[in-house]
Order: sequence, then structure tokens, then C-alpha cells
Amino acid sequence: MAISLQVIYPAAEGKTFDHAYYADTHMQIVDQHMGPHIQSAVVTKGLAGGPHVPAPFFAIATFVFADQAAMDAAMQAAGPALDDIPNFTDVQPQILIGEVIR
Repeated sequence: MAISLQVIYPAAEGKTFDHAYYADTHMQIVDQHMGPHIQSAVVTKGLAGGPHVPAPFFAIATFVFADQAAMDAAMQAAGPALDDIPNFTDVQPQILIGEVIR
């Protein structure tokens, strides 16, 4: 059964997030170290939380793995990606791991 890992970066006043660095550098690090285990990935840049409502998140990255073993292998290789987080944000990311149902 497919497993998803979502890395959620909440937006908050006074917090920063460098979208260019994230897209151009950080995701290359993710691809290099975790990519062989990732089935698919989508990165969403927050634009709004509804009409005339600021986005509640800077970004959400969703990674899909074939199964738990693939996610475990990716997480074993994630060290460089985790170490890179302070280079683009001062936000503590939230994580959601789930079973892909559709």
C-alpha cells in the first residue's frame, strides 16, 4: 500500500521562507538523496487560504512511496535534506504520514 509523507511549512508573522532556494537547491538535495525511493512528488507554494485570506502555509511538499519500506529507506537517506532546512526557513516544519487511499 502506498504511503505519503507531507512536509508542511506553516506561515507565521515574522517567519521567513526562501522559495527560490527551496525550489532550486533544497529540492535537488531531496532528489539526490531520497529520490531513488520516491514514487512521485508534488510541491505546492502557498498563495492564499481562500478569497482575500493569506496562505496559512508557505509550502507543502507531498512525497508518495510505494510502501512503508520505501519511505523508511528514503528517511534513512534524508540527513542532508534535513540539515539543509535552516538554509531556507526559520519555520519548524510539520509532518503528516498517511496511507494513500486514492
